[in-house]
Amino acid sequence: MVQAVALPRNEVGIEATVGILKQKFGDRLQTGQAIREQHGHTTTWIENQLPDAVVFPHSTQEVSEIVKTCATHKVPVIAFGTGTSLEGHVNAPAGGISVDLTQMNKVLGVNPGDLDCVVQPGVTREDLNSHLRDQGLFFPIDPGANASLGGMAATRASGTNAVRYGTMKDNVLSLEAVMPDGQIIRTGHRAKKSSAGYDLTRLLIGAEGTLGIITELTLRLQGIPEAITSARCSFPTVDAACQAVMMTIQYGVPVARIELLDEMSVRAANAYSGLSLPETPLLLLEFHGSESGAIEQAETFGQITEEFGGTDFAATSTTEERNKLWQARHDMYWACLQLRPGARGISTDVCVPISRLAECVTATQNKAQEMGLMAPMVGHVGDGNFHSLLLIDMQNEDEVSKADEFVGWLNDLAISMEGTCTGEHGIGQGKRPYLVRELGPGVKYMAAIKAALDPDNIMNPGKILPNP
Repeated sequence: MVQAVALPRNEVGIEATVGILKQKFGDRLQTGQAIREQHGHTTTWIENQLPDAVVFPHSTQEVSEIVKTCATHKVPVIAFGTGTSLEGHVNAPAGGISVDLTQMNKVLGVNPGDLDCVVQPGVTREDLNSHLRDQGLFFPIDPGANASLGGMAATRASGTNAVRYGTMKDNVLSLEAVMPDGQIIRTGHRAKKSSAGYDLTRLLIGAEGTLGIITELTLRLQGIPEAITSARCSFPTVDAACQAVMMTIQYGVPVARIELLDEMSVRAANAYSGLSLPETPLLLLEFHGSESGAIEQAETFGQITEEFGGTDFAATSTTEERNKLWQARHDMYWACLQLRPGARGISTDVCVPISRLAECVTATQNKAQEMGLMAPMVGHVGDGNFHSLLLIDMQNEDEVSKADEFVGWLNDLAISMEGTCTGEHGIGQGKRPYLVRELGPGVKYMAAIKAALDPDNIMNPGKILPNP
C-alpha cells in the first residue's frame, strides 16, 4: 500500500457524535471492523483509513441531522456511494462518520415529455436504465462500473459515451444537497437552462463531497436511438489507431463511443471474454441514429481506417454481438488482472487535447516498457482520455516505487501537453500534488471556497486540496 497522510483526530468529538447517532439510528449505525474497513477502502493502492462508524440514512432530512451533529462536534463526515472510486476518495484520514447512501435508492420521478428524471443518490446507473427502458429513454453516462449516480456526480464521472453525450456536468440539471452546516439547499429546478446567479450545481459536481453531500439529482435523459451499430477495427500500432481517431473526430463523424485497447488489453479480452480478435491495437466504436444513418457512419469510419492500415474491420447491428463486445470492454479490469495472476491492478488516467493523443499514448507505452512495468492500456480516446492499468506485485518495494514514479511522470506529461492529470477518476488523495501543478494559483481560490463553506473542514477532509 502507498502510505496516506493521517490528519489529527478529534477523539472527544468522535465519541460524542457516535453516541448521539447510535441513539438516533440504532442498527443503522455500525462500528464493526469489517464494515469500517469496507467504507475506508476502494480500488486503490492507497492505505486504508477507516471511519469510526458507518451510518445508513433513508432521507435528506436524516443526512441533514447527521451533518448537523458532526458540525456541532467538529467531526469529519464522508459520503459513500458504491465504493468504485479509484483515488482514495472515501478514506477517513481523520476518522469520523461514513454516510452510506445506498439505501437512498429511489427513482422519485420521470418526466418523459421533458426528457428528465429525479433520483436519490444511491440509485445506480444500471438500475436507472432498467427503470427507464420501457419508456424508450436512457441515461447515457457510463463509467463502466455500476456506480451510484450521487458518486458519479461527486467525481464528475464520464465514460464510454462521453464523446457524444458529455460528462456528468453536462447531464445534471440541478441538485439537492446538504451543506457543511446541515442546511438543505436546492441548486436549481427542471428548466433546461438558467441564468439565475452562481452555478452551484457545477460547483458541487466534481467537489468529491468536500463541499456538501448530494441527496437528490435531476438528470437529463436521452431517447433510445432508433438504431445502434457497433464496429471494430484492428491497427498495426497504437499510433495508427490514435491517428484514425483524430481523423474520425475531425471529419465530423458523430460517434457515440470510440474506445482504444492496446495489444495487451486485446490479449486479455480474448482470454477472459472468449473472443478471437487479432492481438494488435483495436478500436471499438458505436454509432447511434436512424438505421441508414448508423450504417452510413460505420461505413465512413471503415473508409477512414484504410488510410491508417486498419484491418479486420467489421460492423454489426445485432444486439447480442454488440453486447458481447461492450461487455468485454467493461470487463477489462478483471481481464487484465489475469495477465499477471496475484498482481494488484493500479488504474490511473489522464486526458489530453485530441491532437496530442497519439504522441501521449505512444510515449506512455514506451515509458512503461522502459521501466519494466506491465501496463495494459484502454481509453475513451474520442475525447483524449485514456487509462493505464499497472499490474504490480505490492510486496516488491522496487516495483511499487517504479509504479509511483510512472504515475507521476504520466501526470506531468499530460499537464505539459495542456491536458489534465485526471479525465474522470478525480483527485481524491492520490492526485493532490498534481492539481497544484495543473492549476497553479487557481487552487488557492478553490481553498478559499472550501474555507468559506466548510470552515471546520469536516466535509471529506484530506481530499483534493493540500492539507491546511
